[in-house]
Amino acid sequence: MQRFLIATVFIALVFSMCPRPLSAQNESTSAPDQDRDQDQQQSAGQQDAPAKQDSSANRERQGEMSSSKDTRIDLSPPADDAKKHPQSGAAVTDAEDDNADVQEFQKWDPHKAAKDIEVGDFYYKKKNYRAALERYKEALTYKPNDAGATYRLAQCQDRTGNSSEAITHYHDYLKILPHGPFAADAQKALERLKAEGPKESSAK
Repeated sequence: MQRFLIATVFIALVFSMCPRPLSAQNESTSAPDQDRDQDQQQSAGQQDAPAKQDSSANRERQGEMSSSKDTRIDLSPPADDAKKHPQSGAAVTDAEDDNADVQEFQKWDPHKAAKDIEVGDFYYKKKNYRAALERYKEALTYKPNDAGATYRLAQCQDRTGNSSEAITHYHDYLKILPHGPFAADAQKALERLKAEGPKESSAK
């Protein structure tokens, strides 16, 4: 009996002194190592997330820049444009000068023209030819080529002694109404004025 106890104690001491198997050691150490690896992977993933966001933002900005470059229109002239079109600069300057000289046109308003003719007729009957002349001119700004205003204007020019202007407006009336009610009178006035020759204007 004593030998059996001694042998049992000896075997227990031997097993306690022997190193544990590798599988047991791996089991005991694997859990902390796995936890440590997971923590490192999570921290690395968290560090990589801003970098990934920055890279994606950079790619978006580059894409926007490239797309804006693609849609940008090139307005620069060709390299040999100055040789092929040497007068283009002068032409542009002339066009700008012409636009600067353009004046605002009077608005078409036949009602105002009729009112001016009515007032002009009033002055003409009163033999105030200067005042009548101005109203007929104003009527023609609102209604160009009005036959009545043109003939009356010619008469006013004739009465005030401006024969050259009178001849011009008599001709204008005959162009507008070659067979109008005042065509015969306009023709007689033209013949008379041409026979008399140019005269200096006089206020009447």
